[in-house]
Amino acid sequence: MRKSGSSNYVFAPLVISLLLFLLSVSPSLQATSDSVYDALIQCLSKQTDQPDQVSEIVYAPSNASYTSVLRAYIRNSRFNTSYTPKPVTIVTPTQESHVQAAVLCSKSIGIQMKIRSGGHDYDGLSYISDVPFIILDLFNFRSISIDIEEQTAWVGAGATLGELYYRIWEKSKVHGFPAGVCPTVGVGGHLSGGGYGNMLRKYGLSVDLVIDAKIVDVKGRILDKDSMGEDLFWAIKGGGGGSFGVILSYKINLVPVPETVTVFRVERTLEQNATDIVYKWQQVAPITDDNLFMRMLLQPVRSRVQRGSMTIRASIVTLFLGNAEQLVSLLEKDFPELGLKKENVNETSWIQSVLWWANYDIGTSPDILLDRNPDSANFLKRKSDYVQTPISKDGLEWLWKKMIQIGKTGLVFNPYGGKMSEIPSSATPFPHRAGNLFKIQYSVNWEVEGIEADKNYTTQIRKLFSYMTPFVSKNPRSAFLNYRDVDIGTQKNDENSYEDGKIYGVKYFNENFDRLVKVKTAVDPENFFWNEQSIPVLPR
Repeated sequence: MRKSGSSNYVFAPLVISLLLFLLSVSPSLQATSDSVYDALIQCLSKQTDQPDQVSEIVYAPSNASYTSVLRAYIRNSRFNTSYTPKPVTIVTPTQESHVQAAVLCSKSIGIQMKIRSGGHDYDGLSYISDVPFIILDLFNFRSISIDIEEQTAWVGAGATLGELYYRIWEKSKVHGFPAGVCPTVGVGGHLSGGGYGNMLRKYGLSVDLVIDAKIVDVKGRILDKDSMGEDLFWAIKGGGGGSFGVILSYKINLVPVPETVTVFRVERTLEQNATDIVYKWQQVAPITDDNLFMRMLLQPVRSRVQRGSMTIRASIVTLFLGNAEQLVSLLEKDFPELGLKKENVNETSWIQSVLWWANYDIGTSPDILLDRNPDSANFLKRKSDYVQTPISKDGLEWLWKKMIQIGKTGLVFNPYGGKMSEIPSSATPFPHRAGNLFKIQYSVNWEVEGIEADKNYTTQIRKLFSYMTPFVSKNPRSAFLNYRDVDIGTQKNDENSYEDGKIYGVKYFNENFDRLVKVKTAVDPENFFWNEQSIPVLPR
């Protein structure tokens, strides 16, 4: 049974006028064919060995299944409105040759191609645009091959994290993989953008465990680690695969997990010394035992002590790769302020901890991880920051007042340290390693559709983001690629894309941005694999 609580389906939006979409249809596209659908069908039929099957994987807006295929992997209600720009065609490949053909045909037609593997990208950049576009949806690429003897797996880009965890569990009860806590996230986007979960302090990011990959490049070739070369392989391990090609699959190393792990959730309000808890958490969570991950959620809520007033609730949600006795003993020493007792924690298996973190009751059948249908999505917005110096108690008390004034926006603190501090910042495009205490996710959800509601809640989250300026990283104020946030910059696909791209690119990638640009320019010089926050090419 699913537990009540905040949704784990995190995604945030880009609002674009449908009018711009309709006005931007290029004359060259209209001249190429009476419709993109017809042009694609004709081209794909010539490019594939089984032309009769092409019509079964291509959906025009007039197709009865178009809407259901489009909506199936939209993970944010803001992109499910009548005024949301829609793709002119959706391509749902079932084999690698379909992907190759789709790339070549999209190029020849001259239309933007958005690549979608799970739809959890925060600002919807895989399935909306302000220019005419098609979606290449990889949800059929969900094969997972586990080799327990080798302790590796090949995972299709369209597989979900839940499916991956389930297939590992089928083969072994003492293996796992360090990735996200939301089961319906697609592997392709998660890994190509870095990917993290509640074992990152022990094993690092998901992308730190990638050892091979298959990608379709701009020439329609299928490349693996050896044939794509060191630079491109480096780039797709955290630099965003959609900037460089179409990721088909990743080969990953599995990690050992104990037969027994321990989880707990503890909540404190300001009336229960939450300020002291939050302050001490900053001192402990990034430096404690690497087997311990303590996420902290901070949320404005109604006070139960002072009726009619608001307070802040701090919730600490934990995974410990060990037993309850070890955990309680550790926190008695490192975090006595928490007052944790053995009766406050639950010992369970790793697969059950996956379910618990996804808001299911312990004891739920792991079969639920194969369900690709998430709970009904909210309207929502997300942003990110990094903290390198603990926030003082005075700073926290000032922050509580601002959060209560603003409204609903909450914060999620994810501790770093451990393995994250051991891996060099240049090892992958993801640069936020040593020196970062924790990452912040800003989070606001709402339920009412409409421009006014959208403006109200996005203004709230932007205010809190602004208020946090004194407490977070500087020069640059860094951000996490997988928390897509178009507030920090976008680019147009034109000659000035490099300068536009540098604005957000340096925040996502810090000093690794220049190397990513060089790789992009070498492998995709005409910038075919473009989106509003892709890696730009060097100016000609």
